[in-house]
This record gives sequence, C-alpha cells and structure tokens, in this order.
Amino acid sequence: MFEQLTFLQLQQYWWIIISLLGGLFVYIMFIQGGQTLLNQLSDNETEKTMLVNSLGRKWELGFTTLVLFGGALFAAFPLFYATSFGGAYWVWMVILFCFIIQAVSYEYRKKPDNVLGQKTYEAFLYINGSLGVVLLGIAISTFFSGADFALDESNFVHWQGASRGLEALLNPMNYLLGFALLFLVRIAAGMYFISNIDHAPIEAKARTMIKRNIVWFLPFFLGFVAWIFLKDGFAYDAATKTVSMVPHKYFWNFIEMPAVGAMFLAGVVMVLLSVFNTVFRGKSCCAWTNGVGIVLTVMAVLLAVGFNGTAFYPSTHDIQHSLTIENASGSLYTLTVMSYVSLMVPFVLAYIAYAWRAMDRVKITEDEITAPDAHNY
Repeated sequence: MFEQLTFLQLQQYWWIIISLLGGLFVYIMFIQGGQTLLNQLSDNETEKTMLVNSLGRKWELGFTTLVLFGGALFAAFPLFYATSFGGAYWVWMVILFCFIIQAVSYEYRKKPDNVLGQKTYEAFLYINGSLGVVLLGIAISTFFSGADFALDESNFVHWQGASRGLEALLNPMNYLLGFALLFLVRIAAGMYFISNIDHAPIEAKARTMIKRNIVWFLPFFLGFVAWIFLKDGFAYDAATKTVSMVPHKYFWNFIEMPAVGAMFLAGVVMVLLSVFNTVFRGKSCCAWTNGVGIVLTVMAVLLAVGFNGTAFYPSTHDIQHSLTIENASGSLYTLTVMSYVSLMVPFVLAYIAYAWRAMDRVKITEDEITAPDAHNY
C-alpha cells in the first residue's frame, strides 16, 4: 500500500501525523494548565486534593501522547530531531526537567514523611505548568523566527552560539505563542474541571477563571497570528531546493491551502464558542468542543509551516541550511516501514480514549476524596 506512494507523499503523510499528534499533545496540556490553578480554584485542602486527583488520573496519558509525538518526530524527521534537540540543548533540558519534576510530584505529593514536603511538590507542579508551557511555546515559535544553526556537508549540526537555544528567549515575538499557550491550557483545564468534578464552589471559580484568562489569551494569540501573517516567511523552491524570503508567506499558505485555512478558522471558532457557552450559558459539556478546536488550530498551524514549499525550521545563520520536510526526513525505506507502524496509532488513541472514559465515568466528589480508603495523589 505505502510502496505506491512517492517519497514526497510519504514525507507529507508523516508531517500530517506529526501535526495531528502535536495538536493532541497541546490539548492534553490542560494538565499543565490545571497545575497552575491549584491554589486559585481551591479554598481548602480537600478541594485542592480534588483538583490534583482530577489531573493526576490523566498525567500518564499526557506522557503517552508526548512519547508518541516525540517518537514519530524522531522516526520521520531525524535531522530536525538532531538539530533542535541536540543543538538547542539548554532549552530542551529545562523543558525536560520541568516534565521530570511533574512525574515525581504526582507520585510523592501525598507520600507520608516525604523529605521535601507537600508544598514543594505543589511548587514543582506549578513550575511544570507555567515555565514548561511557556518554554514549549517559545520553542515552537522558532518554526517561524528561526534558530542559529548550520549544517555541514555531512549534515552534522553546528550551533553557532554558546547559549544553545537560549537565544530564542531574546526574541520578544517568541513570547506571543508562549503566553498564548499558557492561557489556553488554563482555559482548557477550567473546562475539564467543570466536566470532571462535582463540586459547586470549584465550578463557580473555574468559570470566573476562564472569563479572566480568555481576556489575557486573545491579545497574545491575535498578536501571534498578526506576527506570522505579516512577517516574511522562509520559502523553498521544489526544483532548486533553494530557500528565499517571501513576504507574508504564512498568510498565503493559509489562502493557497483552503482546507488548512478552513481548519484553522473552524478550530478558533470552536475554542471561542466553547468559552462563550461555558461562561455565559453555564454549560458543563464544552471540554470536548474546546479540545477539538485546539487540535484543529494547532494542526493547521503546523501544516501551514511545513507544507506549500515552506522551510519549517529556518536557519538564521544561513537560510540555505533551513530544514524542510524534504531534506529533514528519513529515507524512503524508513518512511515506508514506519508508515505501516503508523497504522497502530489509531489503536493507541483508542486506548487513551477508553482509559479516559473509564476514569471519567463518574465525577470526582468530596465524599470520594475524604473516604478513609481513598487513594489520593
């Protein structure tokens, strides 16, 4: 089946998979968003434990999605993996550290006589949900702003600065997506809490929080959209493989690929509609509408930066060294074999959906959390 596809079609197929998994991962980062709300949405220890348990039953599914996304990216586009993860070393090490302390915190927060204490682990969760999310947004923004690397004739990566990726922090435009992502996952977390926890005080505070965070989210998100639409983009010629700067490249990508543009608009509308229904109509079933909207929006952005003759990881040192889905992918044989492996992705997603449904069949209640035999995170 996959043997009938051309090399370029396989590369495009895998970029679609990467974009989908990226969208799913951004949605499931509501776990990180919820971790920044533990004190804001709780008035006592019982309410805080209800919030932590709501998230704690999902954080492993988040890690499953992260591993699936990272594994697919490594298999399909190893040169990007080597360039970004190997070159922008310090940024990814900080992000990795943020996710390590998350896993440790859920396991040890309620352990009796733990050395660091409950408050320390809750601080770790906050760091993961704030610093980790903002840094991920900044790292993704380098798809548009570029990174300071060069490739030699053997495709070995040479990072041009000793800061190893931290130079991305000096570009103020990169923070637009970083903070937009932070407020987005907080909004998604609020909707999830409303759908997952049966406790009126938490629900009321969550609705107020969503209203406040959408006010913060919109300026950063609209600023990010305006930035990528108005800036020059990194385009490459399919015949000569040369990279050049094209005015409003990313805007025209959405126009010239109407399906991607429609996906982006539909995703944004679904997110805003879910916020309106939650805040102003008092609905409690908008978490899935919001989730689908986030997946569609993120997927459309990634498709726009990878398709239509666009360099998805530009080099600011020499634009001719920029990475595209053509020069960064694995071999024809690798992509063909991995395409058959990709047929297992629906089964993994089905497992996540099944486990999710099993855990959410009954809402979390105060009686459950305070029961003598309760297992709490």
